[in-house]
Parts: sequence; structure tokens; C-alpha cells
Amino acid sequence: MIKLKRSDYEKIVAHAKKEAPIEACGLIAGRLDGDDKIVEKVYILTNTDHAEEHFTLDPKEQLMAIKDMRALGLTPLGNWHSHPVSPSRPSDEDKRLAYDSSASYMILSLMDEEPVLNSFHIEGDTAEKEELVTV
Repeated sequence: MIKLKRSDYEKIVAHAKKEAPIEACGLIAGRLDGDDKIVEKVYILTNTDHAEEHFTLDPKEQLMAIKDMRALGLTPLGNWHSHPVSPSRPSDEDKRLAYDSSASYMILSLMDEEPVLNSFHIEGDTAEKEELVTV
């Protein structure tokens, strides 16, 4: 299970709406509590591709985020990105680029009036939906 604060959910949604129609992206960090992942910080990063159907995290911002996580004693938990006009599920490209099977991959869909955020465990071509709770 992944636990995400309501304020962090709103931060992701606001940034994704601001960036639309390009995909927005970032990282998530926090702590592990048994099998649960507790998100304590959401990082907003630049999509250097500025594309509507894929993203690349800005490497300098990514390094700064990792340094911040280390300084705060947080564990990298995964990443998030938006799908401005498609469902909240991994695309073939998302699966192909999911190199870390221990990471959570959050995808926010903006295709409907109400945003939909899901999280996935991706290993190879297989994507399993993780339980995501907003607290």
C-alpha cells in the first residue's frame, strides 16, 4: 500500500494541470513501514522532452532531489507523471522505461473531469496496480 497526503495529491494535480497538454513529472520519497510506502515528499521536476506522450526527468533536478532525500533521511520510493489525455495506466513506453522493479510508478490521468491517480508496480511487461490511499 502507498499512503499519500491529500496536500501532496493536490500538488501533483495542480502541477499536471498547469503543464498540460505536456506530461508533468516528478519523484516521490518517504519511508517504508513493512510493506507500506509512506510518501513524505513529492518532488516537481521538469519534463525536458516537453512532450505530450512521454517524459524525461531533468537530470540536474533529479540529482538535487536525491541529495535532498538523503539530507532529510528519506527513501526514494518512485516517480509520478501525468497522462493529460489518456487513462491512468502504464503505456508500453512506461513499461519499457521502468528499470527499477522496487519503485512505484504513479500515473495521473487528466482525461476526465475528475483526475485519476493510480500507482503501479512494473516488472518487464507486467504492471500491477498498487493500493493507493490518500490520507
